[in-house]
Amino acid sequence: MLRIKKLDIFIVKSFLMLFIGTFFICLFIFMMQFLWRYVDELVGKGLEMSVMAQFFFYSALTLVPVALPLAVLLASLITFGNFGERYELLAMKAAGISLLKIMRPLIFFVCGLVGVSFYFQNIVAPIAQAKLGTLIISMKQKSPELDIPEGVFYSDIPDYNLKVAKKNRKTGVLYDVMIYNLKDGFENAHIIYADSGRLEMTADKQHLWLHLYDGDLFENLRAQNMKSQNVPYRRESFREKHSIIEFDSEFNMADASIMNNTSSAKNMIALQASIDSMTVLGDSIGRQYYQEISDGNFRAPYGLTKEDTTKIMQADIRSYNMDSLYEVATLMQKQKIITTAVSRAENIGSDLTMKSYTMANNDYSMRKHQTEWHKKITISLSCLLFFFIGAPLGGIIRKGGLGMPVIVSVFVFIIYYIIDNTGYKMARDGKWIVWMGMWTSTAILAPLGAFLTYKSNNDSVVLNADAYINWFKKIAGIRSVRHLFKKEVIIHDPNYQRLPGDLQTLTAECEAYVAKRRLQKPPNYFQLWMSAEKDDEIVHINNHLEGLVEEMSNTESVTLLSALNSYPVIPVTAHMRPFPIYWLNILAGVVFPVGLFFYFRIWIFRVRLAKDMERIMKNNEQVQFIIQNINK
Repeated sequence: MLRIKKLDIFIVKSFLMLFIGTFFICLFIFMMQFLWRYVDELVGKGLEMSVMAQFFFYSALTLVPVALPLAVLLASLITFGNFGERYELLAMKAAGISLLKIMRPLIFFVCGLVGVSFYFQNIVAPIAQAKLGTLIISMKQKSPELDIPEGVFYSDIPDYNLKVAKKNRKTGVLYDVMIYNLKDGFENAHIIYADSGRLEMTADKQHLWLHLYDGDLFENLRAQNMKSQNVPYRRESFREKHSIIEFDSEFNMADASIMNNTSSAKNMIALQASIDSMTVLGDSIGRQYYQEISDGNFRAPYGLTKEDTTKIMQADIRSYNMDSLYEVATLMQKQKIITTAVSRAENIGSDLTMKSYTMANNDYSMRKHQTEWHKKITISLSCLLFFFIGAPLGGIIRKGGLGMPVIVSVFVFIIYYIIDNTGYKMARDGKWIVWMGMWTSTAILAPLGAFLTYKSNNDSVVLNADAYINWFKKIAGIRSVRHLFKKEVIIHDPNYQRLPGDLQTLTAECEAYVAKRRLQKPPNYFQLWMSAEKDDEIVHINNHLEGLVEEMSNTESVTLLSALNSYPVIPVTAHMRPFPIYWLNILAGVVFPVGLFFYFRIWIFRVRLAKDMERIMKNNEQVQFIIQNINK
């Protein structure tokens, strides 16, 4: 029987509070990005609050499945980062609880989120997408709110261009008004100039009432064209002029059926039905086009009768010399033959272009439906994938709050978005197989999540910066420097009577090693890779040195500590073969550029080791002198 433990409740509570907060933050960010795309359709049109509320409500419903994966990633990173930073994760593991058991209650919770995401993708989002698409189309069709600027032509009134030099915003009076009435075309524009005027909206909000004072009207009496030099016109002066202009400023909702054929407004059952219908339609059209193209130029649409077609099919074209037939024709017949051939070629080209466009359009629509079908599954599964990335990363990084987790989560999500969007476009455009393009991001994230979960469960240092820094120092030959300080509490004092003899023995070992190894000379290239000998002598010298330094570090003499810091840190394997495996060394020696690189690297380390031996011997003399002064 499954029992809910207090630890599971604690983990779920810690995750749930962060998830709710991060979800609304992510949803708000995506909504702002979505709003920015349609800002031109919203600004300056005087939309009512109810219309704006519907826009934000439907857009939020469509963006819920997109915000869920990022919220899961960010919440899991922060949760397990907080556990690691507060040593709670360490305490759980110390109690014998593995990372997978710690993640188990959240795995069930995230699986529930996968179901919620799929429900929104398959049930809620299609309805919301249809409503939102209809609303956006209606907002695009709505006329903008009347706000005439000063000094520029205003063209948002249909068939009119209006320019105002100055306007009084309190009284609404317009000064130096110039109007171009383009109802009869640009060539027959009616130009009105008035000293002042007023523009008002009628009560039904379907017309504009224009009042003009002290002006003139210019109108051409006949059509004007490019060749016209003198065009008669009519001029009319007026003290007052009033006219009605059609201007529908009401918000009219478009027909909801306009979004019925879009792939984003269908659930999986409707998508599959549409895919099957388009497949059958494409096959039938393709067979029909194939039959028509197979018949070639002998079809009735090209002006040939049935008898002509029969004669041409029965004739052997190879028995006729076409060039000679063409040469004996008259000039008029030649022109007719060429004209007919060109006309038939153009007709065939136009026909094939139309056929290819029809087939390509049907295939494109079918791929869009297929990508939408797969998208409903992949986005839902991304919640689970992001959890298996975020939770192990949080346990490895061990940094909570909104600093490092936000940076890592945004970085991971950007990579996922680039891969997913690339695969989607490749699948939609027919360059990749649909299922391959849509599942590319999942195929990449799943192994990454499994790898991070495995490494975090085994307490790996895969993201420990110090481990990579140390590895780089090892490759580059950068050594650490000793930093010995005076200890506040000393338990065992150094044996100053025995230490001079031990230092003398260390000096003798170093001299013997340098004389035997001849470190200053270049090593034999072939013997370097073939020999499997281990350098146990340098290991012994290094252990002897470190033992003496450790014992003498308990001294109270600052002078002796300063001398101890002058001892080098010896890398005992840097001057040997690079790989512990014998056949890898043979392979490195055979691949000459690689072997040459390691050869010179080993030679440099041998020379440095020889200098380290000399440095140890000189430092031993100095330390012996300091100890003699201490013994006095």
